[in-house]
Amino acid sequence: MTYQEVISKAGEEFQKAIEHLKIEFSRLQVGRANASLVENIPVDVYGSSQPIKAIANVSIPDPKTIQIQPWDKSTLVSIEKAIVGIGTGLNPVNDGICVRINIPPLTEERRTELTKHVKQLAEDARISVRNARQDGHNSFKRLKSDGDITEDDFYSSGKDLQKKVDDVNAKIDEITEAKEKDVMTV
Repeated sequence: MTYQEVISKAGEEFQKAIEHLKIEFSRLQVGRANASLVENIPVDVYGSSQPIKAIANVSIPDPKTIQIQPWDKSTLVSIEKAIVGIGTGLNPVNDGICVRINIPPLTEERRTELTKHVKQLAEDARISVRNARQDGHNSFKRLKSDGDITEDDFYSSGKDLQKKVDDVNAKIDEITEAKEKDVMTV
């Protein structure tokens, strides 16, 4: 393995951290209906656990409502129980045809709480990046001790890796700042 391959592998880990952060941000309830709030909630039906999106159509008829229309009406109660049981604070309404969820407007206290959660998710992403960087540095040390890279390559590869880390952290900060602004906008 060369140091370029190590840097490439670390870059892939950095991208995974950013993608995970974006997914987590999309799941946050920010006062608007979003299918990602419910589509991956596991529902116990037909003797197994399946995500809502596998057993129903999830739609957004208006900005404050999520509508879940199952393909099999007998799963309505199971879907309703799964949404209540997951602890999202959402209150589903089963009308016999579909399950509707009205998204309540966010209070200032809830917005502040969500902002703290956004910052925690961003810090988790940074930790993931730091761990990938440390793995890269350990690989560089192994390559150096095995004699596969020179002393100069060892130091330049460390600098190259740190530059990638700085770029990824800047991207995380940018994404986080945008999400905080989104959460605090009334």
